[in-house]
Order: sequence, then C-alpha cells, then structure tokens
Amino acid sequence: MGRSGGRDRRRHAGPLSVAAVTLTLEALNRLRAAEFERALGEVFERSPWVAGRVAPARPFATVEDLHAAMVAAVRRASRDERLALLRAHPDLAGRAARAGALSPASVAEQSSAGLDRLDDGEFARFGRLNAAYREKFGFPFIIAVRRHDKHAILAAFETRLLNTSDQEI
Repeated sequence: MGRSGGRDRRRHAGPLSVAAVTLTLEALNRLRAAEFERALGEVFERSPWVAGRVAPARPFATVEDLHAAMVAAVRRASRDERLALLRAHPDLAGRAARAGALSPASVAEQSSAGLDRLDDGEFARFGRLNAAYREKFGFPFIIAVRRHDKHAILAAFETRLLNTSDQEI
C-alpha cells in the first residue's frame, strides 16, 4: 500500500507535462534530486525549492500524493518563504501579460480565463485592483485562474480585498 493510503490508484496516474517534456510519475520518481527539482521547479511559480523539499520523500504512489507533499512543503515553509513564493507570481492581466513576458504556463492559464482578451476598461479595472491588492498585502492577487472566468476573478478580487493579511497568506 504506498503513500496513497490504500486508495485504488494507478501507479502511473498519467503523464505529467512539465517544462515542455512529458514525464510519467515513475520517471519522476527515478530522477536525481536536482533533476526532479528542475523538472517540477515551475509547478509553484518560480519556486523550485518546493520540488526540492519533496524530492527526498520519493517515491510517490500517485500524482495526488506528489501534489499533497508539495502543498504540505509550502505550508511548512517559513512566512518569508511563503511570501517570496507569492511575490513570484505575475499580476493577473498585468503589464507582463501585455508585454508578452509571462511563462508559457502563465500565458495558458490567463488565456483560459479570457484575460488575454480584455477590453481597455477591463484592463484598467484589473490594473486598479492589482495595485490596490499589492498595496494592501505586499504581493499579487493569486487565484486558481483555470476554475474562473474574468467576471468571477474580478468578483473574487473585490471580496478578497476585504480580507486580512493572515487570511491571504
């Protein structure tokens, strides 16, 4: 029974696409620690240390177990490390997006919510909300973009601006 807690999951839970290469979980489990960190280093935006922290816990029985270990590594990280991870994210529909300076993963994610097709008014609203959020919390607004459209993101932006820093970290 591996780390899956007895769940009936395939050991190869499908391929993972990372860094324009598709690797199976079995292949990831066999990589040297430094290669594992490079392969999964962008799963958490510009924070390869997350993958580095979970590399010694291999082998992972399922992709879900790997993901849970990475999330736990972030939760165990120091406040400064978590803040650095948050600050590594680009603003949603921000200048980097307009300048074409986002990572391919960020481009795909923001495009999936229509953030690459904002009119001038929407772009200005995102700009104001990005600035207000960053001013209040010291890091960019982060949301699981793939689960939302631009309207839901804007509503979440406005709601979360009412939160405390501890709620947002």
